Amino acid sequence: MRKLLVYLKDYKKESVLAPLFKMLEASFELIVPLVVTAIIDVGIANRDSGYILRMCLVMVALGLIGLLCSVTAQYFAAKAAAGFGTKVRHQLFAHIQTFSFSEIDQAGTATLITRMTSDINQAQSGVNMVLRLFLRSPFIVFGAMVMAFTIDVKAAMIFVVAIPLLSFVVFGVMAASIPLYKKVQERLDRILGITRENLTGARVIRAFHKEEEEKSRFEEGLESLTSMQNHVGKISAFMNPVTYAIINGATIFLLYTGAVQVDTGVLTQGEVVALVNYMSQILVELIKLANLIVTITKAVACGNRVQSILEIQSSMPKEKEGLAPVAAAVEGAPEAPAVQFSHVGLTYQGAGGESLSDIDFSVKKGETIGIIGGTGSGKTSLVHLIPRFYDATKGQVRINGKDVKEYSLEELRQKVGVVMQRAVLFKGTIKENLCWGKADATKDELKDALRVAQAWEVVEGKEGKLEAFVEQGGKNFSGGQRQRLTIARALVRRPEILILDDSASALDYATDAKLRKSVREMEGNPTVFIVSQRTSSIQHADKIIVLEDGEVAGIGTHGQLLETCGVYREIYESQYKKQ
Repeated sequence: MRKLLVYLKDYKKESVLAPLFKMLEASFELIVPLVVTAIIDVGIANRDSGYILRMCLVMVALGLIGLLCSVTAQYFAAKAAAGFGTKVRHQLFAHIQTFSFSEIDQAGTATLITRMTSDINQAQSGVNMVLRLFLRSPFIVFGAMVMAFTIDVKAAMIFVVAIPLLSFVVFGVMAASIPLYKKVQERLDRILGITRENLTGARVIRAFHKEEEEKSRFEEGLESLTSMQNHVGKISAFMNPVTYAIINGATIFLLYTGAVQVDTGVLTQGEVVALVNYMSQILVELIKLANLIVTITKAVACGNRVQSILEIQSSMPKEKEGLAPVAAAVEGAPEAPAVQFSHVGLTYQGAGGESLSDIDFSVKKGETIGIIGGTGSGKTSLVHLIPRFYDATKGQVRINGKDVKEYSLEELRQKVGVVMQRAVLFKGTIKENLCWGKADATKDELKDALRVAQAWEVVEGKEGKLEAFVEQGGKNFSGGQRQRLTIARALVRRPEILILDDSASALDYATDAKLRKSVREMEGNPTVFIVSQRTSSIQHADKIIVLEDGEVAGIGTHGQLLETCGVYREIYESQYKKQ
């Protein structure tokens, strides 16, 4: 959390003025009992209504000045805290954007969202509370004790005894409850996890008729949370009666001592009232301070969670210094393969073994490559190495004869168009989604991409055509329509290398065939990688790579593999009747 405080550096003035104005407010608050003393001892004792009125006006003035100081302090504290939260949120979001798939897998999407939202909000709230109250409460506690000593040393000794007792109770209860509050938060996280899982998988739960079991699981988690909250509540509830008992006992003793000293002429009635007021102020501020420390503890914990994400170093820096332009690399090696894998291996973080082992092949410019294999054979892992979503842990991946690690990520991904397995569209219009591929794309370029992707009929069927609205996630489109639009989005930029990662699984065979034909006839003759479970989608490819358990089981054309590769023949015969 301390490292995050660097984001307050642009708010130094606000960070100083907020507690300063709070201290001024506290100072005026400490003066009020002295004014009350004057009213009682002078105005009421002498029956001087004019003096009483003047002192009442002084009290009103102190109240108004205190209110003005409080509002000013709140303004500066809120400005500093909001600025802090904004800067941390921007920095965290920018940092997450530098992550490769490895870091995102390591942290987890749900965790990153929590850190970006509730954790930063909690840290921001903590900064606000510290600037406003962290100095004010101790200042009033010790200020009240000092003011009591200025009135009467003997009576003030009661404060010397009462304050440590109150502090022991307040901070003792807090020390016992804070660890339990953390457990409450953990159980609440578990409830939220169950809720999120149930809402996400509602259709699956209903399909398997598991509603009652999920209700029972939720209720068990809820009972566990309630039990822990009740336990913490009982401990926290112990604080109020004990603190009030101590403060009331001290007040009774103070009144008794004061009465005796009033009788002997050592104290006046107004001074006794002032001492009682100071005792009440101490009680209120100690309870405020205890609640503040609980808030700060939560804020520090959340700040540490945010900091832990900021400390994750990306394995793929966004820019590399001293890189030669991509065009120079291409011109320098005109005969180099478009893509080349040289004895490549890939091991995911935390994995027990390699996901890809000794992958070795090369692809000429303009070739269409089919990649097929069983579930978990490493098809997606292989194509993800080309745009550097992951880095190879062994060997080298080259594009145009140049190691992909020598390209900047921007240069590399301008050359590669990727259509993921899961078709994702963003809220906006069809045109806005397609322009992710090329921000300044013309209407003709968009139409060409849509026609190649067999998606123009989808657009024509929508009211507004290219300006038709797309809901979040593309929920107002069918699975096949979403896939075709995501393919069009990748085609808009006219990439040198096009990767279709099982992106036509929702298309019928006829549309799939038209799509493959249109891609092969595209201007620029891109190198195409087609990942598919269907042999029909890849059997006309120039070269087919068959994967099994992360290793190459065979490379060749459809006819060659039927004769020489048992894995490919088995896949083919499972989809077509054996002739």
